[in-house]
Amino acid sequence: MLIKRPSDILPSEITERKIYLGRRQFLQSMPGAVAAALAPGLFATPTFAAEKLPISRKSPFSTTEQATPHKEVTTYNNFYEFGTDKSDPAQAAKTLITRPWTVSIEGEVKRPKVYGVEELLRLAPLEERIYRLRCVEGWSMVIPWLGFSLSEIIHRAEPTGSAKYVEFVSLHDPRQMPGQRSGVLGWPYVEGLRLDEAMHPLTLLAFGLYGEVLPQQNGAPLRLVVPWKYGFKSAKSIVKIRLVEKPPVSAWIRAAPGEYGFFSNVNPAVDHPRWSQARERRIGEFLKRPTLPFNGYGDQVARLYAGMDLKKFF
Repeated sequence: MLIKRPSDILPSEITERKIYLGRRQFLQSMPGAVAAALAPGLFATPTFAAEKLPISRKSPFSTTEQATPHKEVTTYNNFYEFGTDKSDPAQAAKTLITRPWTVSIEGEVKRPKVYGVEELLRLAPLEERIYRLRCVEGWSMVIPWLGFSLSEIIHRAEPTGSAKYVEFVSLHDPRQMPGQRSGVLGWPYVEGLRLDEAMHPLTLLAFGLYGEVLPQQNGAPLRLVVPWKYGFKSAKSIVKIRLVEKPPVSAWIRAAPGEYGFFSNVNPAVDHPRWSQARERRIGEFLKRPTLPFNGYGDQVARLYAGMDLKKFF
């Protein structure tokens, strides 16, 4: 028998007192064996439940701008797996069970692996990175994320010479994600980056925000954050990371190839077919502000696209 010492136990693995007591009361009301048979998932830990995460340091990549209030960040969301209105995810995502959770690293790699989310949390120190997030609809936020560079995982997987792109696949489970019962997008949600984009130190694998684990509506238990691209490039509730030879076909490219390009860099000079991208509305502010090329991260990432026509490769 494997007995864990207190120092080996993550806070997320400890059952809350109120849940434990509720379980005892439930079991007292009916035979335990019958309860387990009728409801095998009843006692599964549904989420990280506002668990604090250890922060090793504040990242030098952070912006100095004022962060968007926590309430706005957690109630105004795009997460079509839970509905298309901005308020839908905060209301509907409580059905998402985030423990246990595994992420497979596969494809053109020498060392494929399936990680539990607890193991991922131990791979590298968590940094607080205050990043801008710019959505294609024209609104933006500043969010203090918690995570580490995606390259930490990719390095360990040892990409082969054929690996040119990285594909991200989100959870597909209409029982937990009621928005997937609609045909608004093809499911599962898929996104992709070029390998050098994925390896860039700004590309973040995020496990939390505001010092706590990610809420379900923000992409729990882990999501991608690519701050110089439009927000839909940041896949949520990831279950698979695949290194591939050809560009992945993302969910939005499948849905509207004329509106959403593979690169999707924030570019105020390239309008969406139905609206301008030249200005944005920062949540919490009344007036719009000019949109910055690469969302203000041009000094760090513009070299990735040297020689490319960014109006053609949008």
